[in-house]
This record gives sequence, C-alpha cells and structure tokens, in this order.
Amino acid sequence: MTDFAARLTEIADKVTVALDQLIPAAAGPEADLMRAMRHAGLANGKRIRPFFLLEVGSMFGAPETPLLHAAAALECVHTYSLVHDDLPCMDDDDLRRGQPTVHVAFDEATAVLAGDALLTLAFGVLADENMEVGATVRLHLISKLAEAAGARGMVAGQMIDMLGREHVRDLNTITRMQRMKTGALISYAVEAGAIIGGASEAERHALAGFANDLGLAYQIADDLLDVTGDVAQLGKATGKDDEAGKSTFVTLLGVEGAQQRVRLLAAQAKEHMAIFRNRANILLQSVDYVLDREH
Repeated sequence: MTDFAARLTEIADKVTVALDQLIPAAAGPEADLMRAMRHAGLANGKRIRPFFLLEVGSMFGAPETPLLHAAAALECVHTYSLVHDDLPCMDDDDLRRGQPTVHVAFDEATAVLAGDALLTLAFGVLADENMEVGATVRLHLISKLAEAAGARGMVAGQMIDMLGREHVRDLNTITRMQRMKTGALISYAVEAGAIIGGASEAERHALAGFANDLGLAYQIADDLLDVTGDVAQLGKATGKDDEAGKSTFVTLLGVEGAQQRVRLLAAQAKEHMAIFRNRANILLQSVDYVLDREH
C-alpha cells in the first residue's frame, strides 16, 4: 500500500496548496467569510476525490495543470457540502476533520455563506482559461459537475437522507441515496480525469463501473465506521445515525452483512479495472484502502 499512501499524500498536499491560492486571506468586511472558507477548505482532509481525479487523468498521460485545477474545484464542492451538512438544520455536527465545524467556529450565517462561496468558486475555477484545456472540455466538466452536485446527484441524496427520520428506508432506497449523496462526486472525479485524459468510450465505461462500485463501498465503510470507529481517528462524531434513528446499511444488514457487501463491491470494482492491467495498480490499491480504512 506504500505507493497508494504516498500518492494520496502527494495529491492532498498539492490540492491544499492550490486551495490556499484560490482562497486567499482578505481584509475588510468580507474577511470573516474568507477565514471561514479557509477554515473548511484547508483543513486536514483525505482529498480522496481529488486523488481519483488526478490518478485517473495521470493514467492517460494528461498534464497536471488541468487535473489539479479540476481537483481543486471538486474539493471546493465537496467541502461546501460538508459545511452545509454539519449545520444544525441538517446533521448538527460540532466536529469535522478534527476541528470545530464552521458554524461552531464562526456562526450559522457565515457557514451558509462560506458554503455558497465555495460552491460558486468551483465553477469559476473550471471556467477559467488557466485550466489549459479547450472550452469544449471545460464546458463538459462544468456540466458534469453541476449534474453530480445538484438535484439529480449529491443534493438529492442529502434530501433523501433528511427524510430518514420520518420515512422507513429499505435497502434499495438507501443504495439510491448513497449513490447520489456520496457516489455522485466520486463518479465525477473518475469521469473528469477520463475526460481530461481523453479516454476512449470503452475505458470510460469501465471506469464508470469502477467508480459506481467503489463509491458505494466507501459509503458502507463509512456507515461501519459510524458504529465501530474512534472519534480521535475519524476527526468527527460517531453514532450520529443511530441517535437520529436513521436506517443505514449497517442497521439493515448488520455489521457482518455490511462488511460482506463492502468486500463484494470491492471485488467488482477491481474487475472493472482489468482492461487497464498494470496501469491501474495504484487505483487497485485504493480499493484495498476502502476495505481496510479506519478513518
């Protein structure tokens, strides 16, 4: 797992540097907004979505500049979603990435506005000519991100999640919810890397299957960590779903059943990558990371 761990750290560091430049400190009336954006965006996250984007793009020999810009934009969207998810009107969390959530460190209004600003920043980054790819590619990336993040993707998944307390959810509903809430941005990460890298239709089809299975496995692993994980390692509270009375993969399948489902999805994800052979070694290692993750 050394190659994967080193690559994950390398990409996380590069994305953090990019975000530091995209979200500069500011003086004046808007200073608190920028501080809140930096509080969320520069926190010590795993950057797993940027990892998939850069690693897939690199597999096709794509230049790093557009990949890094797209990865930073994607991380802005992911971070905005965390800021809003943590709000008292949603999940009401006090801890994220090992530090106070934005509404705790600042206030609720600032957290809402910081999330809004991170979301809009993402599309500005993708539209900028500094991406160093053609306008057609930039428009494709923007369109796909809007779809993945919006009312047919991540936001829809969050809406289904918010209904969890009032509606009994079966396995199909939870699977649909998580493919939207978590899987949509992971799928976008893989697809964006393939778009920038000029992958063929067959290659993009294989990568889509990989992302679909891995994204769901990642979320089930997250559900397991909510039951079995340690707050110090996770950097966020555990047991929140159980307290809220929400149905999850773990409540429906049990711990052992959920673990079996993760292993099955991981095996399927690896099968999708067979056409790439040794070119996909680090991506295959990422599947093992999902299987073994502790945070």
